[in-house]
Amino acid sequence: MTQDMVTAHAGALPEGYGVVVAAGTGLVCLAVDRDGTWRKLDGHGYLFGDAGSAFAIGRAGLVAVQRARDGRGPVTKLADTALDPVTLYRSSTLVDDVARFAPEVLRCAAEGDPVAHDLVVRAAGDIAETIGAAVAQLAGEGPVPVACVGGLFNGAGEQLLTPVRDALPLRAQLTPPAGNSLDGAERLATGPTGTYADLIVMHRR
Repeated sequence: MTQDMVTAHAGALPEGYGVVVAAGTGLVCLAVDRDGTWRKLDGHGYLFGDAGSAFAIGRAGLVAVQRARDGRGPVTKLADTALDPVTLYRSSTLVDDVARFAPEVLRCAAEGDPVAHDLVVRAAGDIAETIGAAVAQLAGEGPVPVACVGGLFNGAGEQLLTPVRDALPLRAQLTPPAGNSLDGAERLATGPTGTYADLIVMHRR
């Protein structure tokens, strides 16, 4: 688990208990129980994981572009891009370049393009699946606070959060993050107690 994920969790859920999903180019999730036990989910990288990430959305959008241009898939506004996806194979920043197409998918979805809309809903379903698996790791049957942080959520807002919320299990309760990673780092550095005592140990390993 990365140090950033620990500070993101500490900033978003200062009480310690709950699930935080951080999504940007990649995606990783951290579940922390009331006794301090924790579990990391996904964060497996663009080849084998990061489901619902900006990379995943961008890649799906670029696949839709190629399918539409070939006549193998439905017509979509995504294909109006001047970008030739095949040229990205030569890029030394391939992952970031693909992730940068995610805002175009979100824009086209907001404008009513059905292909782009479907891609956003699928990404939301992938994110909700990860959250559901994280919530299932936590003891008890009561509600679990879930915070979504990172550039993807900041850029998409309710366009992504609404379908995520609709696909969540009943126990998962989306909660606005209380703070950011800097707030979390300060909280850890100034000696938090309780659940985060175990996270401090993990943070220092």
